Amino acid sequence: MKLKKVMAMTIAAALTLSVVGCGSEAGAPATEAPKETSKENAAVAESTAEATNEEFGYADIVLGETGTDISATIKVLSHRTDLADTKFPEYIASFQEMYPNINVEYETITDYQEQALLRVSQSDWDIMMIPAIDKMDLPTYFVPFGDLETMDTQIRFANTWMNGDLVYGVPSTGNAMGIVYNKRVFNEAGVTELPKTPDEFIAALQAIRDNTDCVAPLYTNYAAGWTMGGQWDGYIGGSSNGDATYMNQKFLHTQDPFADKGDGAGPYAVYKILYDAVSLGLTEEDYTTTDWEGSKGMINNGEIACMVLGSWAFTQMQDAGPNPDDIGYMPFPISIGGKQYASAGADYSYGINVQSSDDNKKAAMIYVKWLTNLSYFSYTEGGIPIDLNGQYPDLYSAFNGIEFVANEAALPGEEDFLNELNAESELMVNAGGDKKVQEIVEHAAKGDKSYDDIMASWNEAWSDAQSTLGIEVLY
Repeated sequence: MKLKKVMAMTIAAALTLSVVGCGSEAGAPATEAPKETSKENAAVAESTAEATNEEFGYADIVLGETGTDISATIKVLSHRTDLADTKFPEYIASFQEMYPNINVEYETITDYQEQALLRVSQSDWDIMMIPAIDKMDLPTYFVPFGDLETMDTQIRFANTWMNGDLVYGVPSTGNAMGIVYNKRVFNEAGVTELPKTPDEFIAALQAIRDNTDCVAPLYTNYAAGWTMGGQWDGYIGGSSNGDATYMNQKFLHTQDPFADKGDGAGPYAVYKILYDAVSLGLTEEDYTTTDWEGSKGMINNGEIACMVLGSWAFTQMQDAGPNPDDIGYMPFPISIGGKQYASAGADYSYGINVQSSDDNKKAAMIYVKWLTNLSYFSYTEGGIPIDLNGQYPDLYSAFNGIEFVANEAALPGEEDFLNELNAESELMVNAGGDKKVQEIVEHAAKGDKSYDDIMASWNEAWSDAQSTLGIEVLY
C-alpha cells in the first residue's frame, strides 16, 4: 500500500482539518493514537466513565455553586503555545476567583498532534485537546460529558466527538468558513458590496489589481501546504451547496462529485475560484515564496486583499499590525438559489482523562464549563460561541441572513467510507489533501493543464475508488 494510503487510514474521518484553527502549528496528523488498551479494558473504561458521568455531568454544573468544596490541581494540554504567557494565566486567575481551591496548570506543545497522540493513553494530564483518534476509542481515554440529547441543550456542535449517544468532547470554540479580507483595500478598489458568486469575486479581485497598489488581491499561501487542502476542502460541503448531509453522507455516494453541475455551486465552483484567480494573475507573483507568518502583517497593511481561511484567522490578522479595524470577514462567494451558506464546525475539543481521580475529573469538568461559558475565548479568537446562549461576535456582521451549516455525521455503518475513499483515491479530501490543491495553483500558473482536465482526473480517481471499495453510487 502506498505511503499516502497508509497515512490516510490513520486519520479519523470525523476530523475536519479545514475547520480546525491553528495557533503555532498546522497540518494533519500522520500517526494514530497508541492502542495500548485492550477491548476488555476499553469496556471497563467506558463503564467507569459512564458511572462517573451519572453522578456529575456537564449539565449539572452551576458555576460558582457546584464543586466549591473540591480541592484539586488539574493539568491541561494545549496546542496554543501563543497563549501560554498571555491568555492562559488570565483565565486561571479569573477562574480561581470563583474556585480558589482548584489550581490549573497548562502545558503547551508545539508539535501538538503528534505528541497528543502519544500521550492520550497516559495519566499525566486531566484535560487535553482531543487529537485525531478513532471515535470507537473515545471511552478508552475520555470521560463523557453527558448524552447528546442533554448536551444539545448546553452547547453548539455537541455531536463532534461522540461514541454511541455519549458526548466525549466539548469544543473550545466554533469556526465558520469564509474569507478574511482587508476592508480598506476593497473600498479603494470600488468594491462596495461583498461578492456573492464566483464571477463577482473574480471581478472584485480584478478591480483590486487594476485600481490599487495591493500586490496580491488573493494570497494563496501555497508554500505553507496546510493552507491549501486544509482550507479549500472545507468549503465543498455546506458553503458550496447548503446541504448538511452532503459531506459525510452524499459525497461518498456521488458520481463525479467534482464535475461542473452548471449552477455555479458545489465542489467544482469552489476550486475553480482558485484556478481562475491564479491563471488571471490575481494572486502573488511567485507562489513558491509565500510566507504564512509574513502574510498576517501583509494583509493588515493592505499588501494582501484577502485569503481563504476559516474564521479562526480573523484575530490573528487583526493582531499582526497597526490596522486591526481594516480586517473583515466575508462569506464564501457561492450562492444557491440566491442564498448563501457557510460551513461551520467545532475547533479542537476539550476531553477529560478517564484515568484522573474523581475530584480531578469533577474539577476538570467545572473548568471546561467555565471556559465555555465565562472565559470569552470564542470572542477573543474570532470563533462561534459554544455556549448556546452566547451571541455571535462582531466579526460575523457580514453573515447576517446567512445560514450556518454543520456537517451531519456519517450514516451508521459508513463511518469509515470517507477514510477508505481518501486512501484509495489519494485525494485526501478534508484530510490533509494539500498536494492536490497545490497542483491547481501549479497548473493554473503554468497554463499546462486546464481546470476541467484536473477535475476529470479527480473524478476518475474517485470513481475508481468507489468501484474498488464497492461503495454504491446513488447520486
